[in-house]
Amino acid sequence: MAKCQFCDKSVAFGIRVSHSHRRTNRTWKPNLKRVKALVKGSPVHVYACTRCLRSGKVTRAV
Repeated sequence: MAKCQFCDKSVAFGIRVSHSHRRTNRTWKPNLKRVKALVKGSPVHVYACTRCLRSGKVTRAV
């Protein structure tokens, strides 16, 4: 579910490094919002990242 349906932004993986330099795995999740948008002319609920919402890639259904 953690994937934008417009730009395919998804979970990113990396390493958390503590002060004593112990390394463990971590994830960064995208900032997704469930919005009602127009897809092919009909309003549907989609998961879109906030960057797509802000840039105008997603047309919101009113």
